[in-house]
Amino acid sequence: MDRQVLGLLKPDLMQIFGWTERDFGIINICFQSAYAFGQTAFGPLIEWFGTKSTYAFAIIFWSLAAMSHSLASTVFSWGACRVALGLGESGNYPTAIKTVAEWFPPKERSVATGIFNAGSNVGSIFAPLLVPWLFLTIGWKGAFISLGAAGFVWLIFWLTFYQSPEKSKRVTAEELVHIRTGLADSAEEKIPWTKLLGYREAWAYYGTCVLVGPVWWFYGFWLPGFFHDQFHLDLKSFGLPLAFVATVTALGSIGGGGLSAWFLKRGWSLNRSRKTASLICAISTLPVILAPHVSSAWLAATFFAFAGAAHQGWSATMYSTVSDIFPKRAIASVVGFGGTLASLMSLGFFWFVSTQLQDKGSYKTIMLICGSAYVIAWLIFQIGVPQVKAARVKNDS
Repeated sequence: MDRQVLGLLKPDLMQIFGWTERDFGIINICFQSAYAFGQTAFGPLIEWFGTKSTYAFAIIFWSLAAMSHSLASTVFSWGACRVALGLGESGNYPTAIKTVAEWFPPKERSVATGIFNAGSNVGSIFAPLLVPWLFLTIGWKGAFISLGAAGFVWLIFWLTFYQSPEKSKRVTAEELVHIRTGLADSAEEKIPWTKLLGYREAWAYYGTCVLVGPVWWFYGFWLPGFFHDQFHLDLKSFGLPLAFVATVTALGSIGGGGLSAWFLKRGWSLNRSRKTASLICAISTLPVILAPHVSSAWLAATFFAFAGAAHQGWSATMYSTVSDIFPKRAIASVVGFGGTLASLMSLGFFWFVSTQLQDKGSYKTIMLICGSAYVIAWLIFQIGVPQVKAARVKNDS
């Protein structure tokens, strides 16, 4: 929710501060740049200071950063606040993944990851309903301060209850053995991303990331503005459509992720199951192309809901496909570098979006790109990986 406040308040903040679309784009570029850098920087911090301390530092940093938005007045100061927020929030996913790795055996980690990752979807459901109420009750400054301060409530629980399994008094010897079940001696040894640049399969995956990643980030930052510009909905009105989009998206993360598994249970080959599931998801994003051409906000919301659900299904399928192709020690490097490339590509896309809206005031070209990106990404992956099968990866470090 900390991340989404800016997008939800965009129409009002643009009037209050006199922002142009380019100004809003620059402010979001600041966040994305910091987020891309932070994802790389937090890895060593976790190794140096441990999971508990690093996660506590991250939540303190990004909560204070969220609250600092209340002091911003210029585009520069807003950009600085977004840089701080991006740096802090970039530590969430690496430390959450590390937490799961500490507490769960490999066969249970996907379920644990799915549960904590559902938190972002829950936030996307409640934010469009909560933020307008906060804005109307305590103003835009109060909205940033209250949601930022809420992070400190979670921090109390984290510091009170979290401990590594080896140090926790609540873990028995049998449970500790269970947590370590299935770990090979080198299972947790990470293969550097530089060692993977020579593999065509990795580049095929990276090609999908640079196409679909910016689209997903765009939805998160610009969707409230779209409903305001296209259908003249104000802060009181676009909350329900956005909550609907987020709810369907959350369901898609469950159903879409299980689609290829369902095909596998029916006896389909691994290649056919993964490719078919990802193709269905890609095709399901096409209707957003029509969003700027319809007169019903709820019809447009339905298009975005399908696209959001399809993205979650696409992501779950592609993560599984990466694990099908690469050994466990290489998965984090492949996915992590793909995420960094997606964040960097988003910088250019954000500038394109803000320029399009500033110069033409139209979402038509933007939605054409968003709707076709997944199909193009599917074709790229099909060409790069004609057959989903295990690749031989050697760690020479």
